[in-house]
Amino acid sequence: MTPELHSERLRFLPYRPEDEDHFVALLRDEEVCRWMGQDLVPEPEVRALFRTILDEVYPRRLFDVWGLWHADAYVGHAEVKKTGNVAGHELVTALAPDHWGRGLGREVVRTLLRHAAENLGLTEAYGMVGAENRASLAMCERLGFRHVRDVVGTDGTVTRMLVVPTAAAAPQEEGAGA
Repeated sequence: MTPELHSERLRFLPYRPEDEDHFVALLRDEEVCRWMGQDLVPEPEVRALFRTILDEVYPRRLFDVWGLWHADAYVGHAEVKKTGNVAGHELVTALAPDHWGRGLGREVVRTLLRHAAENLGLTEAYGMVGAENRASLAMCERLGFRHVRDVVGTDGTVTRMLVVPTAAAAPQEEGAGA
């Protein structure tokens, strides 16, 4: 079962049926989809995806997936799952635009890296970030991710494949500047 995780400001909670509208609103947000490199899909498809998480992903323990909560407000989504692009696991995160620019993305990624190391035994993790998503790419660089290769979609969009050792989640020394 996907465990509950906690960071300084966030709670990572497995989704419950009553979280469906939050999930749908996040994944139907045009800005979120654009920066995730996804098309805006019809609401019924997003609702079907949510039901798949509850009915298949959790019962079959396919991968870990959470709703992200800050001060009792839903702020985003996170996953750690095997990636089809390489033999490894990918970190997937999405924050609602109202919560961008507050350092929560970094907090999410560091928590996922700790989980990957301590609970899943992983030594590295991957991320896929749109080449135009400068804020997320800068955050990944500060966290120690390195560029593996570019993946070009059929529509010509470029996504950067990045990798980082899970040890990057270790607390930074005072003055290290991460």
